Amino acid sequence: MKKILILAIALFTLGTVTALADNDRPIAVTQLPQKAQQFIKQHFPNEKVAYAKNEREFLESRYEVVFSSNIKIEFLRNGDWKEVDCKRSTVPAAIVPAQIAEYAKQNYPDAQIVCIDRDRRDYEVKLTNGLSLTFDLKFNLIEIDD
Repeated sequence: MKKILILAIALFTLGTVTALADNDRPIAVTQLPQKAQQFIKQHFPNEKVAYAKNEREFLESRYEVVFSSNIKIEFLRNGDWKEVDCKRSTVPAAIVPAQIAEYAKQNYPDAQIVCIDRDRRDYEVKLTNGLSLTFDLKFNLIEIDD
C-alpha cells in the first residue's frame, strides 16, 4: 500500500511539473526587459512585431519576439539576446561578433549569415549555403555541419 501511495504522489507531482513547464503567455513588447526593447529598436527599427510571448519552463524564463517578416528573436530573462533567426534575410552585422563575421566572409564569401545562436558554451551561425558553423567563446571554429 505504501508503494502505491508513493507512486501516486510521484505521478501527480510529475503531471503538475509538466503542466507548469510549458506555460507560454502572450505579452506586449513593452513588457519585455528594457535591454530587449532597446535591442529591437536598435537593430530592427522598421520591423513590425507580429507577437511577443514569455516562455516559462521549469527553471527558466525566456522571451520570444516574432516580426511580421517572420524574423524571430529569443531573449533570456535579463533581456540579452539568445538567438536571432532572420530566415530569408541576413542578421544585422552589428549583432555578429567581428571574428565570426570575418571567418564567414573569408571562407564563404558568397554566403550570408541568416541565423545566430549563442549560449554559455558557444556561438552557432547558419549560412545561406546551408552550413552551420559552431565557434567556442574565444571565436575558434569547433564544428562545421551541413
